[in-house]
Amino acid sequence: MTEVKIGFVGAGGNARGHMGRLAEVEGATIVAICDIVEASARDAAVEHAAEAYTDYYRMLDEIEMDALYVSVPPFAHTDAEVLAAEAGLHLFVEKPVVLDMEKGFEVLEAIQSAGVLSSVGYQLRLMDTSNRIRAYLADRQVAMMSSHRWGGLPGTPWWRVMDQSGGQLHEQTTHQLDLMRYMTAAEVVEVYARYDLLAMGDIEGITIPDSQGVLLTFDNGAIATMVTSPMMTAGGGKSDINILLRDQIIGWSTSQITVTGTPAPELDGEPEERPHIDQAFVDAIRVGDQSLIPCSYEEGLRTCDVTLAANESAATGRPVRRCDAGRQRVGGDGQAGAAEDGVGPASRSIAPAWHDQARGAGFAPQPALFA
Repeated sequence: MTEVKIGFVGAGGNARGHMGRLAEVEGATIVAICDIVEASARDAAVEHAAEAYTDYYRMLDEIEMDALYVSVPPFAHTDAEVLAAEAGLHLFVEKPVVLDMEKGFEVLEAIQSAGVLSSVGYQLRLMDTSNRIRAYLADRQVAMMSSHRWGGLPGTPWWRVMDQSGGQLHEQTTHQLDLMRYMTAAEVVEVYARYDLLAMGDIEGITIPDSQGVLLTFDNGAIATMVTSPMMTAGGGKSDINILLRDQIIGWSTSQITVTGTPAPELDGEPEERPHIDQAFVDAIRVGDQSLIPCSYEEGLRTCDVTLAANESAATGRPVRRCDAGRQRVGGDGQAGAAEDGVGPASRSIAPAWHDQARGAGFAPQPALFA
């Protein structure tokens, strides 16, 4: 395949960033752009010599394409991904991929059934600093990690509504969580979170917490803390990940790696330039190789699993083992069996095996600070 024809659902700021980078990728052609705001779709379409739509059903029916970008707010993921996969289109979905894991499982099943390639916008996985640390940690025991993301409040109205964005941890600090998973090659098995709205309650329409703290337990035994807040509305803040090993602290940032304690010559030197995530997606489509994409839809859904589990934990005051929220399972014969609590019939679930974990038991309930 020499030319890769690409459509877009969503023409907001994030989508426009992808469009700009794709415009520099040889052989990538944006052929159609859809947005519910007609002016946004039209302006982007004019810039990229594409067709403008406000109805993606029509766009998918009328325009020939090879791939679809879905770059919409978390609450706006409905059926575009499933329709695209069923039509044989490769998918790029912006993070976080859903607000509801059942919807995520539906999309994942459609992708796997169709055999299309998928990508999620966790671009930090492509950075040289991230990959050097990942290689360094491959045969070392990580004991603890910490991450801060203290920044500002985006101006987009939906971002400050919990039911629409899922909060800062889910919508924004998901990047740091995903990178912890990627650099350690470890999975989160338990989440305990505490949230509150303490200093920003005067902001009109805000329902997200302004203070979020999360304790994570990984399957390799490591524990991690994450704290995140959008309080720095006048600018400034911090964003970091620190990894503790025996006699050593490794600090990650986009531009450098710091090492405290035992030297790590493998991590010395200036970071190298690497292809951006849109280039990687197009390259993968050309040769049909999912391994060229740093984060598949399934990987993106695993990260989403953890942040939604944190939201549940904060609402209930209890630790959550993965994101199983007492969900009911399908029996070995494919039929709905008894519910996990033994009461009533269980509903069908298409959750993959990695999600099929039992919620931890025996934890004393704590009062919920942010429901």
